[in-house]
Amino acid sequence: MTSPAAPARRVPEAVHRRRWAILGVLMLSLLIVVLDNSILNVAIKTISTPAPTGLGATQSELEWAINSYTLVFAGLLFTAGLLGDRLGRKKVLLGGMAVFGIGSALAAFSGTPAELIGFRAVMGLGAAFVMPATLAVLMNVFERDEQPKAIGIWAGGVGLAIAIGPITGGLLLEHFWWGSVFLVNVPIVVLGIGLMLWLVPDSRDPDPGRIDPLGVVLSVAGLVLLVYGIIKGGQLADFGDPVVLGAIGGGLAVLTVFVIAEKRSDHPSIDMDCFRDKVFSAAIGAIALVFFALMGVTFFAVFYTQSVRGYSPLETGLLMLPLAAAQMVFAPRARLLVDRFGNKATTTAGLLLLAGMLAAFAALDAGTPIWILEVIFFLMGAGMAHVMTPVSVVIMQALPREKAGSASALSNTFRQVGGALGIAVLGSVLSTAYRGSVRDELGVLPPGARHAAGESIEATLAVAERLGPRADALVAAADDAFLHAMHVTALWGAGVAVLGAVVVAVFLPGRTPGPGGAEAEGKLVSAAESADG
Repeated sequence: MTSPAAPARRVPEAVHRRRWAILGVLMLSLLIVVLDNSILNVAIKTISTPAPTGLGATQSELEWAINSYTLVFAGLLFTAGLLGDRLGRKKVLLGGMAVFGIGSALAAFSGTPAELIGFRAVMGLGAAFVMPATLAVLMNVFERDEQPKAIGIWAGGVGLAIAIGPITGGLLLEHFWWGSVFLVNVPIVVLGIGLMLWLVPDSRDPDPGRIDPLGVVLSVAGLVLLVYGIIKGGQLADFGDPVVLGAIGGGLAVLTVFVIAEKRSDHPSIDMDCFRDKVFSAAIGAIALVFFALMGVTFFAVFYTQSVRGYSPLETGLLMLPLAAAQMVFAPRARLLVDRFGNKATTTAGLLLLAGMLAAFAALDAGTPIWILEVIFFLMGAGMAHVMTPVSVVIMQALPREKAGSASALSNTFRQVGGALGIAVLGSVLSTAYRGSVRDELGVLPPGARHAAGESIEATLAVAERLGPRADALVAAADDAFLHAMHVTALWGAGVAVLGAVVVAVFLPGRTPGPGGAEAEGKLVSAAESADG
């Protein structure tokens, strides 16, 4: 009796042989797109300096220079994934890289804050087409059995990019002008495009159906309104503001119409039945909650290390290296724990570890040994790695391979919206708690200066610099108020991570039995092959 033949390869042999080189090219493009989410943070003080050193940008203009990128990026991710499935992922990837590179060059030589805000939006447009395409191409160059390992490396790259952004920005600002944090993208884009033309194969949905223009317009309008409202609420530290409520309410209303329209359409942009699958929905939710917690803690950790502890932007970036190192080490290996213990146990443990480390921030003060912060960052990275890889695999394998762009776009959209929510909501908690703690100490200031000085620890310290002998008392009060606010915010973040742990513990599958698991996997592969025709 002959043993059954191994499943035939679905990836062409020529592509299969260079799959790891292709993954390297995808990681390069992913790196600069994600890195640019954080690299601007370290240049804020320089850009706010009057010309010729900076642009003399106001606090509001600086916030929009950061958020214009996020707003366009998050708003267009889903549409970009759909277009990649229809037009070809390689074409969309190359186009996105080119637009991103052009936007980077223009941003580097901005003459005014308004120009910088506009060119950052152009960069966000390019990035929206790059990020979902990287994961979609990955799904089409790796066989199903290697996809978890490849996705683990991809997820590690996301963590690496978030952590090295401040390091790269700090190094550049020590030697060059502020525009170098954008200009550095251009040679990387040129190299990436050349390697893509040489190595990356094109792929698309063989049966994409008709374009759904109503769905595209509604998804973009709804996401842009929602993310704008979130950003504006964080900026004002007031989610009850009429503009904020109107934008968030309008965004939710438009997205509700989008869901209804998609359910009724005979050619929907996305099959809403996917969300009937509790496993898929729980995995998407876990992605959003992880980035909610991560982006929120990164936001206040930068103020803790720079404003309270006195570290430079470069030193702050270096202090975050353990977060990146842990993700690089553990993300590709998380699949081994999934194989042994299952998705439920692995992701629940990862989220509980993340929650524990967020709560640990509540024990930090101005004199805590810095190695303790390093341990917290390392364990946070380990926890994230054991969430990101398993849930990314669940999401990407839930839809047929030809719909990889849509699955990737959904994952990245929830990631970006979760991150924006983390910064906005936890930033609002931080601001409110800080203002409440420092209010009494600001009584020494003229009435007109008190409100502005209470907006953040940076604003208080800026006022303290002009007080002379009275500055020491105000600086000490600002440090104490910030630490209290950070403790409150960290506990909120920990609560969000615990909520995520409950969601995945309830809805994600446990460990698959050996024989049944193999049989189920075979059925999944066979079904996917049938779908591909």
